[in-house]
Order: sequence, then structure tokens, then C-alpha cells
Amino acid sequence: MSNLRLGLPYLGLGIGLRPVHYPYILEHWPDVDWFEIISENYMESAGRPRYVLEQIAERYPIVMHGVSMSIGSTAPLDQNYLVKLKQLAKWSQAIWVSDHICWTGVNGLNGHDLLPLPFNEETLKHVVARVKLVQEFLERPLILENPSSYVTFRDSTMSEWEFTTLLAEEADCGLLLDINNVYVTCFNHDLEPAEFIHTLPHQRIVQFHLAGHTDCGTHIIDTHDNHVINPVWELYRLACQLTGDVSTLLEWDANIPEFDVVHNEVLRARQFMGEYAQGLEYSHSFQALPQLNPQIVVPQPPVFETAEVE
Repeated sequence: MSNLRLGLPYLGLGIGLRPVHYPYILEHWPDVDWFEIISENYMESAGRPRYVLEQIAERYPIVMHGVSMSIGSTAPLDQNYLVKLKQLAKWSQAIWVSDHICWTGVNGLNGHDLLPLPFNEETLKHVVARVKLVQEFLERPLILENPSSYVTFRDSTMSEWEFTTLLAEEADCGLLLDINNVYVTCFNHDLEPAEFIHTLPHQRIVQFHLAGHTDCGTHIIDTHDNHVINPVWELYRLACQLTGDVSTLLEWDANIPEFDVVHNEVLRARQFMGEYAQGLEYSHSFQALPQLNPQIVVPQPPVFETAEVE
């Protein structure tokens, strides 16, 4: 069975590609459905990371996941960044390109963190316009993830799930639903995670993320450094019931164990997928994307206004 979402296929169960696992993968070519790469780790590299990725991309589907697009920033879209992103997507034959509903910097400075947005009509209009421009430039749907949240804004007039739903529908983009981030955000802000997952436009969810976190008692930090906890697995079960066959990936970015430990963790997803665990296949043909025109100019929204935050 193949279920296309925004023209994108179901890939199965994947793992985030991390350098510590390069030797194991190149020696054993494990039975993994697909790999997700951090876009920025390969956009600037011409050395070993690209050499390894080239070999892996010949055998496995690749998905790109970025952390620096800063789609919510009031600064102009970074043309140099988007050109390199598009070049990498073509070179790696990436199935899709994703990033986060956040901002990461301003005035050319990158804070290297996924910073939250106020959820209101002004922000929504601004982000929708930028998503449309990025999709037009990349010539493919952009898949956006809900980040973990630790603060809220007085200027917010809607919930995160309402904002995310309107963003996906008005910008005509896809969603990457990070189940762990839903749990972390809802714990930190005393919200209901099941309502978050129920309310989203399920037909636009292209990918799931699963990960571990650090429970500090009064709050939770999204650290990606441990096993997925049972409440997150149960939220994943709910998400599968609502969406059906959605490509699922495990993130493990600190205290990374041996490859088999990470692989076995993502395989646990089969226990929670219900009827969707049986008979699913991914379908993908490595079709070349249109030739990149290096002279193309990334369009910008007509006005950039700095939002006021109390």
C-alpha cells in the first residue's frame, strides 16, 4: 500500500543519521527503511560527511531536516541559505525538506535555538507568506515541525494547534508532528496533548518524530538523549489511529548509544501502529529535480515588521 500525502510517499521507520554511526552503517548496511539528515551538517561540507552521505543515499531514501531556515523571523529570507538547501536536496535526492515553526535569529545572527512565536493573526499572515515563497523557490512542499516550547506570549490569541492548522492550510504545506514535542510543550504549559493531536489536519501530516527528553520535575527539556517514555508512545498510538500510515523517525542526538540500540527503539513503533503496522510499503523513484538556476532571486514579502512582545 502506498499513501501519498502532498504527493509524498510513506517511507516506513527511519533513523536520524549521525556521524558516530557512519562506520557501522558503511560496514553493515543495516535493514533501515530511511535516514533523515540535519541539512546544515551537509550544506557546507565537501569532505567526509558528503562522501558518506553519497554512499548512503545510493541505498536508502533520504529526508532533509533543517534547523536554520528561521521561517518565523522578521528578517528577510536568507537567499544564500535557500540556494544551498535546494542544491543539497537535488544532490541527495531528498524525498522532502523540513524545518521548524520558529525563528532562529535576526540581522544575520543565528541563535542556534528554535525560538517560539506568538500565535496570532499577524504572525500567521507573516509566516504563511514566507512559507509560500520558500515552497515556490524550492519547487516542493515544505514540511514544518512543531518545536518544544518553554515560554508563551501575552500577544497570543490562539492555541498552538489552531495556529499550526491554519498555517498548514493557508500556506498549503505539510506538517512534521513531533510527538515528544507535543508532550513536552503540553507538560510545560499545562495543556492537553490529546487535544493538540486531535485538532491538527491529519491529512497534512507527512512525518512523525519520536525522541527522549529530560524531566526536571517542574518542567521538561527536549534533549533527545534517552529512550522514548511510555506516555509519548501512547500519544504516538493515538496519532497513528488518526492519521494512518505516516513515516516515523527516531531522533537521538546526545549520549548516543550503539546503532542497534537506536534501531531497536524505533522498531518499537510497530507495537503502537495497530492495523497500520501490517503490509505497508514505501514507493519512491529517484527522479531528478529541475536544474537549479544560480541567478534566481529568492522573493521577499513586501514588508518586514518587528512584532512587539510584552
